[in-house]
Amino acid sequence: MVSATSSTAGRVIRRPRMTPGRQAELLHAALDALREVGYGGLSMELVASRAGCSKATLYRQWQTKARMVAAAVRASRPSNTHEIDTGSLRGDLLAMVTHLQADGEHDATLLAAVHHAVLTDETLALAMRTTVLEPVAAQLQRFVGRATDRGELTGRPTAAEFLHQLVFSLLMVEPIEGASVDDAFLTRFVDSVLLPALHHGGRAR
Repeated sequence: MVSATSSTAGRVIRRPRMTPGRQAELLHAALDALREVGYGGLSMELVASRAGCSKATLYRQWQTKARMVAAAVRASRPSNTHEIDTGSLRGDLLAMVTHLQADGEHDATLLAAVHHAVLTDETLALAMRTTVLEPVAAQLQRFVGRATDRGELTGRPTAAEFLHQLVFSLLMVEPIEGASVDDAFLTRFVDSVLLPALHHGGRAR
């Protein structure tokens, strides 16, 4: 007779596979906790309690808190800005700032939560650059390239490299000032700041 001990000795205990849906739930819980307590107050224990899982589950997936937060940041970003193509530079810029402003509270809270950590943690800094800054910067450059091809711009303006900084400065200052950023405000921003900079800011050499 084979004992229960011997019959299970060679058996490999398989853990349930992490489904994409469950992984998204864990990352969502991590982001919610991050916004509430900041990076310094965030812990695997806190996220595990929010997500209804064990710390071991989180460590198996991401090994460290920094990697978990970086993954959560990446997973949280919308990807539909690449579809913007209105046929004009002004229309593209308006569509972009409107889209970003709609997500502005989300981004501002997230950036505030990781602000100090990104200064010392390259994993987080890379995640913020690749998921928040670089996609917007690349899309703005595509707007400029299309406008140049259409003849709206006579050449590549030197101000083009600063477009994403101008746009993100608006989003970061908005919650501090408590200003009402509606469609009229965004239109003035595009017409009074972005377009004049691109049309009259000189040409890249």
